[in-house]
Amino acid sequence: MKRTAEVVLGIIGALAYGFLAVIGGIIVWLQSNEDVARGFYDDMMSQSPELELPDYQVFLDSFGTTGIILLIGSILAIAVGVVAMVLLRGNKKPKVAGIMFIVTAVLVAVISLGTGVIAGAFYLIAGIMCLVRKPKQLIV
Repeated sequence: MKRTAEVVLGIIGALAYGFLAVIGGIIVWLQSNEDVARGFYDDMMSQSPELELPDYQVFLDSFGTTGIILLIGSILAIAVGVVAMVLLRGNKKPKVAGIMFIVTAVLVAVISLGTGVIAGAFYLIAGIMCLVRKPKQLIV
């Protein structure tokens, strides 16, 4: 049985996690670049004065932590997705691959505080398809 749909969904999910990894990398870069980060904070304060933002240092620390979580979580999700897609190749272990897809989707969505939900949806659908689809029985 071909698992083309699951692999395609896995690739789309990995690309979406790659996009999140880029966003996480930009956030980490912003934290380490003092002038740009200060300008970003000042712009947020001037555009939305009704927002009660924390002081600059607390904002910078939480911003950097968010970026690191996004970056590491996304990279791990991509790695696990690639391993799951390798397991799907040749229909070797679709159940294991499905469990890997589902666990990764749920964990990264929770760890990233919902940021990885859209990317995780592709992994979740691929995982469910891996577990539900049965090979065709040959009638002899």
